[in-house]
Amino acid sequence: MSYKSLRACVNDLEKHGRLVRIKTELDPNLEIAEVHRRVYDAGGPALLFENVKGSPFPAASNLYGTAERTDFIFRKTIDKVQKVIELKADPMNFLKQPMRYLGAPLTALSALPMRSRFSTPVAYGETTIDQLPQIKSWPDDGGAFVTLPQVFTLPPYSKQIMQSNLGMYRIQLSGNDYIPNEEVGMHYQIHRGIGVHHTAYNETTEPFRASVFVGGPPSHAFAAIMPLPEGLSELTFAGMLGGRRFRYATKNNFYLSSDADFVITGIIKKKEKKREGPFGDHLGYYSLAHDFPVMEVEKVYYRKDAIWHFTVVGRPPQEDSSFGYLIHKMVKLLTPQEFPGIKEINAVDAAGVHPLLLAIGSERYMPFREPKPEEILTQANRILGTGQTSLAKFLIIAASNDHPDLNTHDISAFFTHVLERVDWRRDLHFYTQTTIDTLDYSGSGWNAGSKLVIACHGPKLRALGAELPTDLQLPAGFSTPKFVQAGILAIQGPTFDPAAPGEDIKALANQLATYNWDNIPLIVVGDDSPFLTETLNNFLWAGFTRANPSHDIYGVNSSIQHKHWGCTGPLIIDARIKPHHAPPLIGDPTVMKKVDQLFAKGGDLHGIL
Repeated sequence: MSYKSLRACVNDLEKHGRLVRIKTELDPNLEIAEVHRRVYDAGGPALLFENVKGSPFPAASNLYGTAERTDFIFRKTIDKVQKVIELKADPMNFLKQPMRYLGAPLTALSALPMRSRFSTPVAYGETTIDQLPQIKSWPDDGGAFVTLPQVFTLPPYSKQIMQSNLGMYRIQLSGNDYIPNEEVGMHYQIHRGIGVHHTAYNETTEPFRASVFVGGPPSHAFAAIMPLPEGLSELTFAGMLGGRRFRYATKNNFYLSSDADFVITGIIKKKEKKREGPFGDHLGYYSLAHDFPVMEVEKVYYRKDAIWHFTVVGRPPQEDSSFGYLIHKMVKLLTPQEFPGIKEINAVDAAGVHPLLLAIGSERYMPFREPKPEEILTQANRILGTGQTSLAKFLIIAASNDHPDLNTHDISAFFTHVLERVDWRRDLHFYTQTTIDTLDYSGSGWNAGSKLVIACHGPKLRALGAELPTDLQLPAGFSTPKFVQAGILAIQGPTFDPAAPGEDIKALANQLATYNWDNIPLIVVGDDSPFLTETLNNFLWAGFTRANPSHDIYGVNSSIQHKHWGCTGPLIIDARIKPHHAPPLIGDPTVMKKVDQLFAKGGDLHGIL
């Protein structure tokens, strides 16, 4: 079925027992987010908060809270969309499998955006920024944010809808130095399409108009984050995935999404910036306050039955993990076309997506001699030079030749495969003094840090073990060695000392050199080794979000050969929290206690999980 509005989707989910209404008045300041997190963690239903304190509008979240519910929402269209994306990426697919792609051109043509000539539901009424649900998710957030915005812009002087960019860029509604109801913050990062438009407007006298859509059919929000093949418009994609053409109108020289629940129109001040943030982000830490563009608000429109669509992000997995699930589902067949020789890519959600990327490539260069990483290094460079995958910090790539059934989504098995074969003297490739994800504060500066490619190809070099040397002695301050899994050892270290960075890890490496580590190739030093080893997700999150490769990688018996660093003993990752890191996300104890009571027996929310 196609949803004409967010309300239609909410009603459909409720009809099928996949959504609950919460009638109790809840505070958008931390309370609603805490309820959302509890329900998400329990695998619970979608939520409609009917009584948001301080706002006349209801709010919906957790629509995509499970992969199964995400599939349900797009159950009628996802297969058709997948075929169009495949055909757009490689038109020769039509000649190879004409029956599979027979209806794909019609799907795309019938989904082209259309101008609303008689009805623009979103223009039903006007309101102000402070009347919108002021959702604040974490205690140190700088204010309320739009967490599922669809930001629409056009190039200077253009009125061609197919030249538009629709992206999901964080919008701060309140707090900091923004003038209430007159200004909002516009946060966007590197590799974002709106930046191209901003650059172009800076060269003109044309005002940089932007429209922020909230709500509408679920496909609209998803279109704003979908990495699309060149030439495929986000608006067309929204129409295909929604089974309904994206409808738009113009008013006061601004573009409105006719089916949206809310539209905020305004002008981005080309030369002005203000502090935006902090914001509890999807890496599980705060994105700190930095200067970002400001949008001067012109109007805030809403539809008659408007619902504020939001989500709550934090340490993954969270609801936005379903976006990654759906993206992978639709584009998995495109990977070999986008990245020649690559079989599979997994931006690991549990590690915050960009900090850790796993890939399976192929070696075809020299099949007649001893195998070693060659072509997969070329493929790694392609990955790090392309779009969003260029933000990967740790890229671990293995050749499928060694294991045809290798799977990047079986993460434990993937690490086993790599650690059985890796040669730390040869297989480490650093990229220093480069850019990393804007939200990653493990680097040497804002948006600055390093990358590490670990490339693995060849026969097994070792059998992995999970037994410590019987006479193991650790330096003072190091304790509690525990295994994440065979071959990966976590050690609890002393608090990081910025006055002597790395000196204690070097002392550890020197002492470990006196033992036999043939079966344990990887050691992770953290602040809490029991936490690191409690779950695989804990290892992935703490181990890769808290390390800057050029600064935090050490090794037992390390050396430099012609500017190439390596080691003959275990590789050591210093995954301790450093003073320059952003703080991790921790809920407000008072709010958590109140929400405990709401879910307790006799509480207003008892029984919804």
